[in-house]
Amino acid sequence: MKIGYVRVSKHEQHEALQVDALQRAGCEKLFMDKSTGAKFDRKGLEEVLAFARPGDSVVVWKLDRLGRSLPHLIETLNVLKAHEVDFISLTEQIDTTTPSGKLIFHMMGALAEFERDLIRERTKAGLAAARERGRKGGRPKKLKSNGKVTLAQRMFADKHNSILEICATLGISRATLYRYINQSGDTASVSD
Repeated sequence: MKIGYVRVSKHEQHEALQVDALQRAGCEKLFMDKSTGAKFDRKGLEEVLAFARPGDSVVVWKLDRLGRSLPHLIETLNVLKAHEVDFISLTEQIDTTTPSGKLIFHMMGALAEFERDLIRERTKAGLAAARERGRKGGRPKKLKSNGKVTLAQRMFADKHNSILEICATLGISRATLYRYINQSGDTASVSD
């Protein structure tokens, strides 16, 4: 069975072009999503994946209707492949039921993996260069001076201050306060 998948953004309400093309291609069942480009939780696509059975073909008008990025597209195609469901893109003329369609699919997978490796490599190189310049990375400390850390520790030691008062005064969370207190080794409890 050929199953059609249509995706349009909420701003462009022109699903008729896709629907017509999928019906001409012989799709017996259609699923649709109307969503923005950044939204990845697509109910229609989830329904397609739940509905499709081994031997079925999922058909889209254009590749970008199925995935917003190459890695996302490859991930979705791998899910289809794992369920023994074929994939057809009408505009790009990719059909995984044919040898040439399978070749294109594998080439896309290799390109996506190459892209992930390049990103990983650039990230590692950037972090190493930053470390060489003395940058550690991570979130900046909330209490930037030793004086403020000492003040937090003294306020904590004074049993008249509640945890909520200390946190409000210093503008920090309870977890941050305890982190600074534990650095000093003082773990005495204070009443809230």
